[in-house]
Amino acid sequence: MGMFSRFTDIINANINNMLDKAEDPEKMIRLIIQEMEETLVEVRATAAKHIAEKKSVLRHVRQLEKSVGNWQEKAETAIAKGRDDLAKAALVEKHKAQSEQESYEQELSQLEEFLTAVQEDSQRLQSKLSEAKRKQEAYLLRQESATVRLKVRESAQVHNIEDAISKFERYQQKIDEVEAQVEAFDLTANQDLASQISALETDERIDEEIANLKKKTVNS
Repeated sequence: MGMFSRFTDIINANINNMLDKAEDPEKMIRLIIQEMEETLVEVRATAAKHIAEKKSVLRHVRQLEKSVGNWQEKAETAIAKGRDDLAKAALVEKHKAQSEQESYEQELSQLEEFLTAVQEDSQRLQSKLSEAKRKQEAYLLRQESATVRLKVRESAQVHNIEDAISKFERYQQKIDEVEAQVEAFDLTANQDLASQISALETDERIDEEIANLKKKTVNS
């Protein structure tokens, strides 16, 4: 991936600085975690390989220990029987086995040192990986929080719009009620005027009838 060129780069990496400089911190943290996980798999595979090698070397050491003991016994037996030549040959084989044993023991010591270092490095790498995952969780929480806040604001905006529409409808209803009152007043007023005119017409007819009655009375 090219982000880290070697194992020590990961161990010494300042994740905060890397994220601060990144154009897309969320993408960067994903890449960091992916590379750390891949490196951890490689480290564990290497450790497993050397553990198997250690077991093999340890078996050789134990076999050679037995071989050294056996040749020592044979040399002693040969001396007891007066066969110095056989004792000498047995001791030669004993020294060969001892030399080979020392070589394996040296290799075993190196393997143990390497595995101890691998274990420490794995723990440090795991610690860095845990740190990166905590950063990732923090970004996810921030994203979720931002999403929730956005939804709340959108809901509030919709609520404000609906509230404005509701207020407008209430105002329109009040206007309709006032207009209805005006129309009712005008209608009532017109009816009163019509009644007054009708009353005048009735009075005029009554006056005519009175006048006619008076005429009839005079003529009779």
